[in-house]
Amino acid sequence: MIKNIENIELHYLTLTDYKQLKEAMIQAYSSMPGSYWRENQIKSLIDKFPEGQVIIKVNGELAGCALSIKLDYDGFDDQHTYEDITGNYTFDTHDENGDVLYGIDVFIKKEYRGLRLGRRLYDYRKELAEKQNLRGIAFGGRIPNYHKYSATLSPKEYIESVKRKEIHDPVLNFQISNDFHPSKILKGYLEGDENSGEFAVLLEWDNIYYEKKSKKAATKKKVVRLGLIQWQMRLYKDLEELMQQAEYFVDAVSAYRSDFALFPEFFNAPLMADNNHLPESEAIRELAKYTPEIVQKFSELAITYNINIITGSMPEIKDELLYNAGYICKRDGSTERYEKLHVTPDEAKVWGMQGGNELKTFDTDCGKIGVLICYDSEFPELSRILAEEGMDILFVPFLTDTQNGYSRVRHCAQARAIENECYVAIAGSVGNLPKVNNMDIQYAQSMVFTPCDFSFPANGIKAEATTNTEMILIADVDLDLLKDLNQFGSVRNLKDRRTDIFEVRKLPKKNKKIK
Repeated sequence: MIKNIENIELHYLTLTDYKQLKEAMIQAYSSMPGSYWRENQIKSLIDKFPEGQVIIKVNGELAGCALSIKLDYDGFDDQHTYEDITGNYTFDTHDENGDVLYGIDVFIKKEYRGLRLGRRLYDYRKELAEKQNLRGIAFGGRIPNYHKYSATLSPKEYIESVKRKEIHDPVLNFQISNDFHPSKILKGYLEGDENSGEFAVLLEWDNIYYEKKSKKAATKKKVVRLGLIQWQMRLYKDLEELMQQAEYFVDAVSAYRSDFALFPEFFNAPLMADNNHLPESEAIRELAKYTPEIVQKFSELAITYNINIITGSMPEIKDELLYNAGYICKRDGSTERYEKLHVTPDEAKVWGMQGGNELKTFDTDCGKIGVLICYDSEFPELSRILAEEGMDILFVPFLTDTQNGYSRVRHCAQARAIENECYVAIAGSVGNLPKVNNMDIQYAQSMVFTPCDFSFPANGIKAEATTNTEMILIADVDLDLLKDLNQFGSVRNLKDRRTDIFEVRKLPKKNKKIK
C-alpha cells in the first residue's frame, strides 16, 4: 500500500489519461490477457456520457477508475451478457434518457488497495444516480475466487457461503459492504473470465430518492408540517359555535403553513349536552346526526385554508349500526373515510358501538398516511399492515379520561413509530364535560414521535404539548429521513423481519352477520 500520500482527487476521465488507464487495466485483469479498453472505445464512452467516466488519482498518479453508461433497463433481458449491455463493446446501448446507471468497469490498482478508494468511486456513482434521478445502479459482478470452489459448489451455493462469511471473495464482499444486493446469477456473462467460470452476480443498488416522472403539475413535499390540536372540552350552544372554534384552530395551524390539522377523537362530544336527559345509547345516536354536516364544513375549511384536515372521530350510523369514524378532508376537495376497528369495552357496553372493517392507507400530497383511532393504536398488527402499504405518517386521534388510559396510547404510539419506521402524531382532548354523561373528564398530552436513530431525536420525541392545556403543537417531519433509515439505519425493523417464519396480513372482507 502506498504511503506518504499528499492528496487524493477524483477527476472526470479524459483521453490524456489513456496511457495510465491502459497500464492499470492490464495489471488489474492480468488473468485475462488483452482485456483492456482501446482508445477509440474510451473516446466513445467519454463522448456519450462524460459524467459517467471518473478516475481517482493519488499524488497525481491514476489509482483507479469507474466507467458506466445509462440504460433503459427494462429493455434488457434478465439473463443478459456483458456483450449485450455494451452493444458488442460499442456502447451504442447508452441512452441519455435511461433510468438505470449500469457499471461497465471499476478497479483499483494493487498498490493502492486498502485505502478505501473503491468506496469513493461507488459513492460518486450513487450521487450521480441521485442527481440524475435514476432508479438505481446495476452491474455484473465477477466472482474471481469461484474457480477454487467450482468442483464442489454451484454459483448460488458459493454466493451464500460468501454472504455467511464462510468464503472470502474480495470483489463480492466489497460490493455487498457498499449496499449492493445480489439479485441473480448471470451465466456466460463475460467471455474469457475463467476464474469466475464466466458466471457473474447481478448486483443492484436502489435509489431511495428516485421519483417517477409525473405528467401532473404537482410536487410531493419532503418536509411535512403537522398541526396538532389539543382540544378543550367545553359546552357549546349549537353546532355553529362548535365549528367556529374548530375553524379558529384550523386558521391558527394554517397560518404556520401546516400541511395537516389533526383533531382528537370525539371532539364534538359537547353537543350531547342537549340530550343528556336521554340514555347514553340514545344521546350518542343523536350526536351522530351532526356528522354529515361537520364533514361538509371541514371539507370547506380544508379548501379555504389550503390544509389537509383529519377530523379526529365522530359517531356515525351506517346501515342502522353505530360506528366511531372520521374523515380526511383534503385540500383538493376530496374526502376519505376511516373507522375505529377495535371499540373499547365501554363504547360497546354503554353506547352499543360496533367495530369497523376497513383498514387502509391514504395517498396525500405529503406522502402516504394512516389513521388509527385511539384503542386501535394498541394493536401492533394494524400499523404493521399500513407500514407494508408504504405509510410515512400515522395519525392517532384519541380520547382518554385517566393518565392510565393516556399512557397506554402514548407508549403504544411510540412503539409503532420505532417498529414501523414512521412518524406518529397523537392528539387528544383536555378538560371536563360535567353535563355530558360518560364524558366527564379528559387527560391528554399531544405528541409527535419518531424512530430512535441518529437522524432523529435520541428519545424519539419530535415535539410535545403541555399536559392538559388547550393549545396547538406544530412540528416538521422529514420523509427522506425515513428512506435513509429503511436502508442504512443502525437497525432496520422493516427489512430485517423474518418473513420466512411469520407474516401479518389482512383477511378478505366478510359481511358481518348478527348472531
